[in-house]
Amino acid sequence: MFGMIKNSLFGGVELNNGTLIQKQEKDGMTFEERSYEGGKFVTTEVSEKPFDEASKECVLKLLKYVGGSNDKGAGMGMTSPVSMISYPTEEETLQPKVKVILRIPSQFQADPPLPTDESIQIENRDGMTVYATQFGGFAKEADYVSYAAKLRSCLGPEVSYHKDYYICCGYDPPMKPYGRRNEVWFVKNA
Repeated sequence: MFGMIKNSLFGGVELNNGTLIQKQEKDGMTFEERSYEGGKFVTTEVSEKPFDEASKECVLKLLKYVGGSNDKGAGMGMTSPVSMISYPTEEETLQPKVKVILRIPSQFQADPPLPTDESIQIENRDGMTVYATQFGGFAKEADYVSYAAKLRSCLGPEVSYHKDYYICCGYDPPMKPYGRRNEVWFVKNA
């Protein structure tokens, strides 16, 4: 536990901003198209709980893993963003299911430590292109749903992306009081 706290407070953060393809503005909202490399990610998921509760539970598990709760006892440092795959309902809320993914730091990509928690997996994930919009504050489900609706409206029906899920991203540790960065990503169809 101490390793997790030390890692999140004092460890460096490896930021993955992707590669900007284009930036646009429509109806007063800025959004970007970006590409991201594939690689190894650590993941966990929780079902049957509201999005905010489930995502918090998942993030804490992954923080413990990168903080040293793994087979090598290695404090790996943090990567950003923390990405939460969410599943919208027809009523524009989120299903009680979330999968949180965190890119394994570069220095551990070739041989990542194995999780000691059975609910955590290591996945090889392909690269992807996303449509992203950014907002501040301490993001909750209602914020992600609101910005997803705005992004959907800006993209319109002619843009092809996965509609059965979207990704909610947080870039900052919980103790950062201002200047926070959150995003909603729609994954472009290949």
